[in-house]
Amino acid sequence: RNSMGPPMMMRYNLYPAAPITGIPNPFESGSLLIDRVAAAAAAELPESFSYEWSEVFYLQLQAGNTAAVLFGMGIMLVFLVLAALYESWLQPLAVILVVPLCLLAAVGGLVVAKLPIDILAQVGLVVLVGLASKNAILIVEFARQLQAEGHDTRSATLMASRLRLRPILMTSLAFILGVFPLVVARGAGAELRWSLGITVFAGMIGVTLVGIFLTPVFYDVLSRFGNRGQAVAVGPNTHRSESLTDRGGGD
Repeated sequence: RNSMGPPMMMRYNLYPAAPITGIPNPFESGSLLIDRVAAAAAAELPESFSYEWSEVFYLQLQAGNTAAVLFGMGIMLVFLVLAALYESWLQPLAVILVVPLCLLAAVGGLVVAKLPIDILAQVGLVVLVGLASKNAILIVEFARQLQAEGHDTRSATLMASRLRLRPILMTSLAFILGVFPLVVARGAGAELRWSLGITVFAGMIGVTLVGIFLTPVFYDVLSRFGNRGQAVAVGPNTHRSESLTDRGGGD
């Protein structure tokens, strides 16, 4: 039967509009959905019609592709802080070189799980920059202290790796087990928890398995390279100073 109700006219930016709510595929990225809607609108809508995004997708379009900028700024911040702390440009590289391997393991986990690199996965990648650096700093800091006590580079690196192995494994396993519920989440909003959980879970497994072996190698190689460069730079001046002293004594 016919019935009457209050008339309602939806408007968006002062234009008559009809709201449409869509649910994206949980295994596809939001950018793919945006491209599909744009292609469908260009093919189907008349010339007098247009569309606009709202809420989360509007914010995503406004933010743009800032993930690479955030990663670069995060890595640069860690490098500059360590360079100021160690007073060296080479030794912080022993920490930074582990970060790409950690990010590669995280992306590999998302590929295996068939999940896109969405906004929550990008947040997890930024978190992994700090977590990967933390494990590497544990080894590098102890190796530096042992070198200051008189140990050579190789023995200091091996001793630091042996002393810090248990703390690194304990903290890494605690974090991995802590995010495991996000990996096996079920129910409403589980897709969002999968993106963040699998990113951090796979990244921490990768940095734990690879970092404990490669960080000592990076530190040993970079320390030897730095010491050799320092010897080349200081050697001629030292030799010249000694020759001048000998000459002065002869006179």
